[in-house]
Amino acid sequence: MASEFSISFNRNIQSRICGSENLRDVAALLEGEREIYVVYDENASHFAAEVVGLLDSVKGCFAIDTSEELKTVETAVLICRRLMEAGASRKALVLAVGGGITTDLTGFAASIYKRGVRYANIPTTLLAQVDAAVGGKTGVNLDDYKNMLGVIVQPQFTFLCPEVLRTLPVRELRAGIAEMLKTFLIADSAAYSEAVTTLPDTKTPVSVPERSKNDCPDTKHPVSVPAGLILKAAAIKAAIVERDPYEAGERAKLNLGHTFAHAIEHEARMRGDDIVHGEAVAIGIIMAAEMAEREGLAENGLAARLRADFKRLGLPTECPYETLEFVKDKKAADGKVTFILPVRPGEVIMKAYDLHHNTE
Repeated sequence: MASEFSISFNRNIQSRICGSENLRDVAALLEGEREIYVVYDENASHFAAEVVGLLDSVKGCFAIDTSEELKTVETAVLICRRLMEAGASRKALVLAVGGGITTDLTGFAASIYKRGVRYANIPTTLLAQVDAAVGGKTGVNLDDYKNMLGVIVQPQFTFLCPEVLRTLPVRELRAGIAEMLKTFLIADSAAYSEAVTTLPDTKTPVSVPERSKNDCPDTKHPVSVPAGLILKAAAIKAAIVERDPYEAGERAKLNLGHTFAHAIEHEARMRGDDIVHGEAVAIGIIMAAEMAEREGLAENGLAARLRADFKRLGLPTECPYETLEFVKDKKAADGKVTFILPVRPGEVIMKAYDLHHNTE
């Protein structure tokens, strides 16, 4: 039977997506590299060890602790210092193995080390495979605001492998599902319908911020995410990035739900609440749909439909906070905040609002 995944790599495509059902196939992409340094999330140490065992040219292997609190300039500098101590030259390739925080930190560190060396990604979470590790955005947080410092620099490749998702906790799986649904809501109504009918029904909705991620009783997802959906979501984002790599226009649509989400995450950090990025995005998408309906921009009943779909998949849909701060969102300009609003599955529009939510 033909595999849904196969090595597919075109060096002329900025987003550079490739994949295989087996992690060992990454070795083919690194053939000829003489100086590889692996930066990995402690939680993905077994996958990092497997990758290192496949390669003869690994000169250094560094573990990092990952959390939003540690996604800082200081951690990026730590990666640079380890590269320097290991003797990494400007010909080095830095390979990130982990989730979105790992790929963001590694890409940012690589972009500033010796004025820039190459990097590549092996994302080990669904969220990273369909979103965070695709498109070249790297960055770190500043003063509790997400990704305030960063650059856009394309990886040599992003290697998608469903094998590495096999031990992903259910809560992390849901976070990736939220980003996958976001991508389909932007550009592919048929894929959205397919996803909400075929993705696993985890049956235990996450209520935020009361439940701790450490208290989740189910440690593995009961049903794997179809490889075809992973590829489709990554391909949609890659195509948008190819057309608009520096977010001059169309790429901003990928922020659907994120303006609300970043405000929710900021409030959660201020309160010490436990809300992961994908959960905040799910809530943010519902809030964007409600705003679109209030403005008469969305088809009737869109917010209710999305809420029902998200709940079936165990995603949160209600914002736990009465007020949110948008003024320090990195996408704010001249006192205005741009929201991406869904019109219907497969179509979104951009609307700028001032701080009193008056449209421009």
